[in-house]
Amino acid sequence: MPQLAITGGEPLRRAPFPSWPIVTPADEAALLEVLHSGRWFLADKVAAFEKAFASFQDAQFGVAVSNGTVALQVALEAIGLQPGDEVIVPAYTFIATASSVAMVGGIPIFADVQPGTYNLCPASVEAALTERTRAIIAVHVAGRPADLDALGDIARRHHLYLIEDSAQAHAAAWRDRKVGAIGQLGTFSFQASKNLNAGEGGFITTDDRRLAERAWSLHNCGRAPKGAWYEHPLVGGNYRLGEFQAGLLLSQLGSLEYQTARRTRNAELLTVLLGEIEGVLPLDPDPRITTHAYHLYIIRYQARGFGGLPRDRFITALQQEGIPCSSGYNPLYREAAFRTKFQDYPFVSPYFKGKPDYDQVCCPEVERICAEEAIWLTQNMLLGPEEDMGDIARAIRKIQDHAGELKS
Repeated sequence: MPQLAITGGEPLRRAPFPSWPIVTPADEAALLEVLHSGRWFLADKVAAFEKAFASFQDAQFGVAVSNGTVALQVALEAIGLQPGDEVIVPAYTFIATASSVAMVGGIPIFADVQPGTYNLCPASVEAALTERTRAIIAVHVAGRPADLDALGDIARRHHLYLIEDSAQAHAAAWRDRKVGAIGQLGTFSFQASKNLNAGEGGFITTDDRRLAERAWSLHNCGRAPKGAWYEHPLVGGNYRLGEFQAGLLLSQLGSLEYQTARRTRNAELLTVLLGEIEGVLPLDPDPRITTHAYHLYIIRYQARGFGGLPRDRFITALQQEGIPCSSGYNPLYREAAFRTKFQDYPFVSPYFKGKPDYDQVCCPEVERICAEEAIWLTQNMLLGPEEDMGDIARAIRKIQDHAGELKS
Protein backbone atom coordinates (compact mmCIF):
# COMPACT_ATOMS: atom_id res chain seq x y z
CA MET A 1 0.00 0.00 0.00
CA PRO A 2 1.51 3.40 -0.96
CA GLN A 3 2.66 5.57 1.93
CA LEU A 4 3.86 8.71 0.15
CA ALA A 5 1.29 11.23 -1.05
CA ILE A 6 2.93 11.39 -4.45
CA THR A 7 2.27 7.67 -4.96
CA GLY A 8 -1.30 7.70 -3.63
CA GLY A 9 -0.86 7.80 0.15
CA GLU A 10 -2.18 10.37 2.60
CA PRO A 11 -0.29 13.70 2.84
CA LEU A 12 1.45 14.24 6.13
CA ARG A 13 0.09 17.79 6.38
CA ARG A 14 -3.04 19.46 5.05
CA ALA A 15 -3.05 22.66 7.11
CA PRO A 16 -1.69 25.79 5.45
CA PHE A 17 1.39 27.57 6.76
CA PRO A 18 1.00 31.22 7.90
CA SER A 19 -0.07 33.51 5.08
CA TRP A 20 1.87 36.61 4.09
CA PRO A 21 1.63 39.55 4.52
CA ILE A 22 0.35 39.77 8.08
CA VAL A 23 -2.07 42.69 8.22
CA THR A 24 -2.89 44.43 11.49
CA PRO A 25 -5.35 47.16 12.50
CA ALA A 26 -2.32 49.44 12.83
CA ASP A 27 -1.55 48.92 9.12
CA GLU A 28 -5.09 49.88 8.18
CA ALA A 29 -4.91 52.94 10.42
CA ALA A 30 -1.61 53.99 8.85
CA LEU A 31 -3.08 53.92 5.35
CA LEU A 32 -6.24 55.74 6.44
CA GLU A 33 -4.16 58.40 8.13
CA VAL A 34 -2.42 59.20 4.85
CA LEU A 35 -5.69 58.96 2.93
CA HIS A 36 -7.56 61.42 5.11
CA SER A 37 -4.62 63.78 5.51
CA GLY A 38 -4.93 64.77 1.84
CA ARG A 39 -1.12 64.90 1.76
CA TRP A 40 -0.31 62.08 -0.64
CA PHE A 41 2.83 63.63 -2.14
CA LEU A 42 6.13 64.70 -0.52
CA ALA A 43 4.60 64.97 2.93
CA ASP A 44 6.06 63.63 6.19
CA LYS A 45 5.73 59.82 6.06
CA VAL A 46 8.60 59.19 3.63
CA ALA A 47 10.97 61.37 5.64
CA ALA A 48 9.89 59.67 8.87
CA PHE A 49 10.43 56.22 7.39
CA GLU A 50 13.82 57.17 5.96
CA LYS A 51 14.95 58.22 9.42
CA ALA A 52 13.43 55.21 11.18
CA PHE A 53 14.66 52.49 8.83
CA ALA A 54 18.16 53.94 8.45
CA SER A 55 18.45 54.00 12.23
CA PHE A 56 17.05 50.47 12.49
CA GLN A 57 19.75 49.23 10.11
CA ASP A 58 22.52 51.12 11.97
CA ALA A 59 23.07 53.54 9.07
CA GLN A 60 23.52 57.30 9.27
CA PHE A 61 21.62 58.08 6.07
CA GLY A 62 18.74 56.53 4.16
CA VAL A 63 16.93 57.23 0.90
CA ALA A 64 13.59 55.58 0.19
CA VAL A 65 12.97 54.69 -3.47
CA SER A 66 10.30 53.01 -5.56
CA ASN A 67 11.70 49.46 -5.52
CA GLY A 68 14.78 47.34 -4.81
CA THR A 69 15.95 47.26 -8.42
CA VAL A 70 15.93 51.05 -8.59
CA ALA A 71 17.82 51.11 -5.28
CA LEU A 72 20.66 49.18 -6.89
CA GLN A 73 20.65 51.36 -10.02
CA VAL A 74 20.72 54.58 -8.01
CA ALA A 75 23.50 53.22 -5.78
CA LEU A 76 25.59 52.41 -8.84
CA GLU A 77 24.96 55.83 -10.35
CA ALA A 78 25.84 57.43 -7.01
CA ILE A 79 29.34 55.91 -7.10
CA GLY A 80 29.78 57.30 -10.62
CA LEU A 81 29.76 54.00 -12.53
CA GLN A 82 30.71 54.67 -16.14
CA PRO A 83 29.92 52.73 -19.35
CA GLY A 84 32.38 49.86 -19.65
CA ASP A 85 33.09 49.67 -15.91
CA GLU A 86 32.91 46.17 -14.46
CA VAL A 87 31.01 45.19 -11.32
CA ILE A 88 31.47 41.78 -9.70
CA VAL A 89 28.21 40.09 -8.71
CA PRO A 90 27.35 36.59 -7.51
CA ALA A 91 25.92 34.18 -10.06
CA TYR A 92 23.43 32.97 -7.42
CA THR A 93 20.99 35.85 -6.97
CA PHE A 94 17.90 37.51 -8.40
CA ILE A 95 18.42 39.09 -11.82
CA ALA A 96 18.20 42.66 -10.48
CA THR A 97 21.63 42.38 -8.86
CA ALA A 98 23.21 42.04 -12.29
CA SER A 99 20.66 43.74 -14.54
CA SER A 100 21.00 46.94 -12.52
CA VAL A 101 24.67 47.05 -13.55
CA ALA A 102 23.75 46.64 -17.21
CA MET A 103 20.98 49.23 -16.97
CA VAL A 104 23.45 51.95 -15.98
CA GLY A 105 25.97 50.98 -18.67
CA GLY A 106 28.29 48.72 -16.69
CA ILE A 107 29.27 45.09 -17.25
CA PRO A 108 28.23 42.51 -14.67
CA ILE A 109 31.00 40.00 -13.97
CA PHE A 110 29.73 36.81 -12.37
CA ALA A 111 31.67 35.20 -9.54
CA ASP A 112 31.05 31.85 -7.86
CA VAL A 113 29.68 31.30 -4.36
CA GLN A 114 30.91 29.40 -1.33
CA PRO A 115 29.49 25.86 -1.15
CA GLY A 116 28.50 26.12 2.50
CA THR A 117 26.97 29.60 2.46
CA TYR A 118 25.66 30.23 -1.07
CA ASN A 119 27.16 33.73 -0.72
CA LEU A 120 29.82 35.39 -2.84
CA CYS A 121 33.17 33.58 -2.70
CA PRO A 122 36.06 35.99 -1.92
CA ALA A 123 38.57 33.87 -3.85
CA SER A 124 36.33 33.93 -6.92
CA VAL A 125 36.01 37.71 -6.57
CA GLU A 126 39.80 38.09 -6.47
CA ALA A 127 40.13 35.99 -9.62
CA ALA A 128 37.63 38.21 -11.47
CA LEU A 129 39.31 41.55 -10.80
CA THR A 130 40.55 43.65 -13.72
CA GLU A 131 41.69 47.23 -14.22
CA ARG A 132 38.06 48.15 -15.01
CA THR A 133 36.55 46.67 -11.84
CA ARG A 134 34.78 49.45 -9.99
CA ALA A 135 32.60 47.72 -7.39
CA ILE A 136 31.59 44.46 -5.72
CA ILE A 137 27.95 43.73 -4.98
CA ALA A 138 27.67 41.31 -2.05
CA VAL A 139 24.24 39.70 -1.80
CA HIS A 140 23.09 38.52 1.62
CA VAL A 141 21.33 35.47 0.21
CA ALA A 142 18.32 34.22 2.20
CA GLY A 143 19.05 36.89 4.83
CA ARG A 144 22.43 35.33 5.72
CA PRO A 145 25.14 38.03 5.69
CA ALA A 146 27.96 37.48 3.21
CA ASP A 147 31.57 37.48 4.43
CA LEU A 148 31.86 41.23 4.86
CA ASP A 149 35.30 40.92 6.46
CA ALA A 150 36.91 39.25 3.46
CA LEU A 151 34.95 41.18 0.83
CA GLY A 152 35.57 44.46 2.61
CA ASP A 153 39.29 43.70 2.70
CA ILE A 154 39.33 43.03 -1.06
CA ALA A 155 37.45 46.26 -1.71
CA ARG A 156 39.86 48.30 0.43
CA ARG A 157 43.00 46.80 -1.07
CA HIS A 158 41.81 47.41 -4.63
CA HIS A 159 40.08 50.76 -3.99
CA LEU A 160 36.64 49.42 -4.92
CA TYR A 161 33.16 50.20 -3.68
CA LEU A 162 31.41 47.46 -1.71
CA ILE A 163 27.64 47.54 -2.16
CA GLU A 164 25.49 45.27 0.01
CA ASP A 165 22.43 43.88 -1.76
CA SER A 166 20.33 43.42 1.37
CA ALA A 167 17.00 42.80 -0.39
CA GLN A 168 16.50 39.64 1.71
CA ALA A 169 18.30 40.82 4.84
CA HIS A 170 16.16 43.26 6.83
CA ALA A 171 17.39 43.10 10.46
CA ALA A 172 20.33 40.81 9.61
CA ALA A 173 23.52 41.63 11.50
CA TRP A 174 27.25 40.99 11.08
CA ARG A 175 29.40 41.26 14.20
CA ASP A 176 26.49 42.90 16.07
CA ARG A 177 25.99 45.57 13.41
CA LYS A 178 23.04 45.41 11.08
CA VAL A 179 23.88 45.10 7.40
CA GLY A 180 23.47 47.84 4.80
CA ALA A 181 26.09 50.42 5.70
CA ILE A 182 29.04 48.15 6.50
CA GLY A 183 30.00 48.59 2.86
CA GLN A 184 29.89 52.03 1.27
CA LEU A 185 26.24 51.53 0.25
CA GLY A 186 23.45 49.07 0.91
CA THR A 187 20.15 48.43 -0.84
CA PHE A 188 16.87 46.90 0.33
CA SER A 189 13.61 45.77 -1.24
CA PHE A 190 10.10 46.01 0.21
CA GLN A 191 8.53 43.85 -2.51
CA ALA A 192 5.58 41.71 -1.44
CA SER A 193 7.55 38.60 -0.42
CA LYS A 194 10.10 40.47 1.70
CA ASN A 195 10.30 40.34 5.50
CA LEU A 196 9.38 44.04 5.54
CA ASN A 197 7.04 44.86 2.70
CA ALA A 198 4.61 47.36 1.23
CA GLY A 199 3.91 45.51 -2.02
CA GLU A 200 6.78 47.43 -3.60
CA GLY A 201 9.45 49.84 -2.42
CA GLY A 202 13.19 50.09 -1.94
CA PHE A 203 15.84 51.74 0.19
CA ILE A 204 19.48 52.87 0.08
CA THR A 205 21.63 53.03 3.21
CA THR A 206 25.06 54.59 3.72
CA ASP A 207 27.28 56.30 6.27
CA ASP A 208 28.78 58.52 3.55
CA ARG A 209 27.07 61.92 3.38
CA ARG A 210 28.32 62.61 -0.16
CA LEU A 211 26.91 59.33 -1.47
CA ALA A 212 23.67 59.90 0.42
CA GLU A 213 23.22 63.33 -1.15
CA ARG A 214 23.99 61.99 -4.62
CA ALA A 215 21.50 59.14 -4.16
CA TRP A 216 18.86 61.58 -2.92
CA SER A 217 19.40 63.83 -5.92
CA LEU A 218 19.41 60.96 -8.42
CA HIS A 219 16.12 59.57 -7.10
CA ASN A 220 14.44 62.98 -7.04
CA CYS A 221 14.80 64.32 -10.58
CA GLY A 222 18.38 65.47 -10.01
CA ARG A 223 17.40 68.12 -7.45
CA ALA A 224 19.78 69.31 -4.75
CA PRO A 225 18.79 68.50 -1.13
CA LYS A 226 18.83 72.21 -0.24
CA GLY A 227 18.20 73.61 -3.70
CA ALA A 228 15.17 75.17 -5.34
CA TRP A 229 12.36 73.03 -6.80
CA TYR A 230 13.41 73.81 -10.37
CA GLU A 231 17.15 73.48 -9.72
CA HIS A 232 18.74 70.30 -11.09
CA PRO A 233 22.50 69.86 -10.64
CA LEU A 234 22.33 66.20 -11.72
CA VAL A 235 20.40 64.24 -14.33
CA GLY A 236 18.18 62.01 -12.24
CA GLY A 237 14.92 60.11 -12.44
CA ASN A 238 11.73 60.17 -10.42
CA TYR A 239 12.21 57.10 -8.22
CA ARG A 240 10.48 58.39 -5.09
CA LEU A 241 8.57 56.18 -2.67
CA GLY A 242 4.92 57.16 -2.13
CA GLU A 243 3.40 58.39 1.13
CA PHE A 244 0.96 55.45 1.36
CA GLN A 245 3.80 52.93 1.12
CA ALA A 246 5.89 54.85 3.63
CA GLY A 247 3.00 54.96 6.10
CA LEU A 248 2.46 51.22 5.73
CA LEU A 249 6.18 50.52 6.10
CA LEU A 250 6.35 52.58 9.30
CA SER A 251 3.57 50.43 10.69
CA GLN A 252 5.08 47.13 9.48
CA LEU A 253 8.48 48.11 10.89
CA GLY A 254 7.00 47.87 14.37
CA SER A 255 6.59 44.10 13.94
CA LEU A 256 9.93 43.35 12.30
CA GLU A 257 11.99 42.63 15.41
CA TYR A 258 9.37 40.30 16.87
CA GLN A 259 8.92 38.47 13.57
CA THR A 260 12.70 38.18 13.11
CA ALA A 261 13.04 36.63 16.57
CA ARG A 262 10.25 34.16 15.83
CA ARG A 263 11.80 33.16 12.50
CA THR A 264 15.13 32.69 14.24
CA ARG A 265 13.69 30.44 16.97
CA ASN A 266 11.85 28.27 14.48
CA ALA A 267 14.85 28.11 12.13
CA GLU A 268 17.10 27.02 14.98
CA LEU A 269 14.60 24.34 15.97
CA LEU A 270 14.31 23.14 12.37
CA THR A 271 18.09 22.92 12.15
CA VAL A 272 18.15 20.67 15.23
CA LEU A 273 15.38 18.46 13.82
CA LEU A 274 17.02 18.16 10.41
CA GLY A 275 20.32 17.34 12.10
CA GLU A 276 18.78 13.98 12.98
CA ILE A 277 18.09 13.16 9.32
CA GLU A 278 20.86 12.10 6.99
CA GLY A 279 21.01 13.94 3.68
CA VAL A 280 19.60 17.37 4.60
CA LEU A 281 22.01 20.08 5.74
CA PRO A 282 21.52 23.74 6.65
CA LEU A 283 23.86 26.45 5.46
CA ASP A 284 27.08 26.56 7.46
CA PRO A 285 26.99 28.50 10.74
CA ASP A 286 29.30 31.48 11.26
CA PRO A 287 29.76 33.10 14.70
CA ARG A 288 30.26 36.48 13.01
CA ILE A 289 26.60 36.37 11.93
CA THR A 290 24.79 37.71 14.97
CA THR A 291 21.38 37.84 13.26
CA HIS A 292 20.27 35.77 10.27
CA ALA A 293 17.13 37.35 8.79
CA TYR A 294 15.84 34.02 7.38
CA HIS A 295 14.05 35.41 4.37
CA LEU A 296 14.56 31.82 3.27
CA TYR A 297 15.48 28.65 5.08
CA ILE A 298 17.73 26.85 2.61
CA ILE A 299 18.23 23.10 2.81
CA ARG A 300 21.27 21.54 1.14
CA TYR A 301 19.92 18.26 -0.19
CA GLN A 302 22.23 15.24 -0.44
CA ALA A 303 20.72 12.56 -2.70
CA ARG A 304 22.83 9.81 -1.15
CA GLY A 305 20.78 10.13 2.05
CA PHE A 306 17.66 9.26 0.06
CA GLY A 307 18.89 6.30 -1.93
CA GLY A 308 20.03 8.48 -4.83
CA LEU A 309 16.62 10.16 -5.26
CA PRO A 310 17.13 13.25 -7.48
CA ARG A 311 16.57 16.60 -5.80
CA ASP A 312 13.73 17.69 -8.10
CA ARG A 313 11.85 14.44 -7.51
CA PHE A 314 12.31 14.93 -3.77
CA ILE A 315 10.91 18.47 -4.00
CA THR A 316 7.78 17.22 -5.77
CA ALA A 317 7.32 14.54 -3.13
CA LEU A 318 7.75 17.05 -0.31
CA GLN A 319 5.23 19.41 -1.89
CA GLN A 320 2.73 16.57 -2.11
CA GLU A 321 3.19 15.94 1.61
CA GLY A 322 1.93 19.49 2.24
CA ILE A 323 5.29 21.27 2.60
CA PRO A 324 5.67 24.17 0.10
CA CYS A 325 9.19 24.34 -1.27
CA SER A 326 11.13 25.09 -4.43
CA SER A 327 14.55 24.73 -6.04
CA GLY A 328 15.19 28.48 -6.16
CA TYR A 329 17.50 30.25 -8.59
CA ASN A 330 19.14 29.12 -11.82
CA PRO A 331 22.69 30.21 -12.74
CA LEU A 332 22.09 33.85 -13.56
CA TYR A 333 24.61 34.11 -16.40
CA ARG A 334 22.49 31.71 -18.45
CA GLU A 335 19.68 34.25 -18.80
CA ALA A 336 19.22 35.33 -22.41
CA ALA A 337 18.80 38.91 -21.21
CA PHE A 338 22.55 39.38 -20.83
CA ARG A 339 23.35 37.97 -24.25
CA THR A 340 20.75 40.30 -25.77
CA LYS A 341 21.85 43.35 -23.81
CA PHE A 342 25.52 43.05 -24.76
CA GLN A 343 25.12 41.84 -28.35
CA ASP A 344 26.07 45.25 -29.76
CA TYR A 345 27.90 46.62 -26.72
CA PRO A 346 30.39 49.30 -27.86
CA PHE A 347 33.02 48.72 -25.15
CA VAL A 348 35.66 46.03 -24.67
CA SER A 349 35.68 44.14 -21.39
CA PRO A 350 39.09 43.30 -19.89
CA TYR A 351 37.50 40.35 -18.09
CA PHE A 352 36.16 38.86 -21.32
CA LYS A 353 39.11 40.14 -23.38
CA GLY A 354 36.65 41.54 -25.86
CA LYS A 355 32.90 41.93 -26.08
CA PRO A 356 31.02 40.53 -23.04
CA ASP A 357 30.18 36.91 -23.82
CA TYR A 358 28.25 35.14 -21.09
CA ASP A 359 28.39 31.81 -22.91
CA GLN A 360 31.97 31.68 -21.61
CA VAL A 361 30.89 31.86 -17.97
CA CYS A 362 30.66 28.80 -15.73
CA CYS A 363 30.60 28.90 -11.93
CA PRO A 364 30.92 25.26 -10.78
CA GLU A 365 29.43 25.70 -7.31
CA VAL A 366 26.43 27.61 -8.62
CA GLU A 367 25.88 24.98 -11.31
CA ARG A 368 25.90 22.20 -8.70
CA ILE A 369 23.74 24.06 -6.20
CA CYS A 370 21.09 24.91 -8.77
CA ALA A 371 21.03 21.48 -10.41
CA GLU A 372 21.03 19.15 -7.43
CA GLU A 373 21.23 20.70 -3.98
CA ALA A 374 19.25 23.83 -3.03
CA ILE A 375 15.76 23.60 -1.54
CA TRP A 376 14.00 26.77 -0.40
CA LEU A 377 11.43 27.21 2.36
CA THR A 378 9.97 30.73 2.49
CA GLN A 379 10.08 33.06 5.49
CA ASN A 380 6.37 32.90 6.29
CA MET A 381 6.75 29.18 7.04
CA LEU A 382 8.91 30.16 10.03
CA LEU A 383 6.23 32.36 11.59
CA GLY A 384 3.94 29.59 12.85
CA PRO A 385 4.08 27.36 15.94
CA GLU A 386 6.92 24.94 16.68
CA GLU A 387 4.71 22.07 15.52
CA ASP A 388 5.11 23.35 11.96
CA MET A 389 8.85 22.69 12.14
CA GLY A 390 8.09 19.19 13.32
CA ASP A 391 5.84 18.63 10.32
CA ILE A 392 8.61 19.70 7.94
CA ALA A 393 11.06 17.28 9.53
CA ARG A 394 8.50 14.45 9.68
CA ALA A 395 7.62 14.90 6.00
CA ILE A 396 11.31 14.69 5.04
CA ARG A 397 11.78 11.60 7.21
CA LYS A 398 8.68 10.03 5.67
CA ILE A 399 10.11 10.47 2.16
CA GLN A 400 13.43 9.05 3.29
CA ASP A 401 11.77 6.01 4.88
CA HIS A 402 9.72 5.27 1.75
CA ALA A 403 12.08 6.49 -0.98
CA GLY A 404 11.81 3.08 -2.59
CA GLU A 405 8.29 3.98 -3.76
CA LEU A 406 9.80 6.66 -6.00
CA LYS A 407 12.21 4.41 -7.86
CA SER A 408 10.78 3.60 -11.25
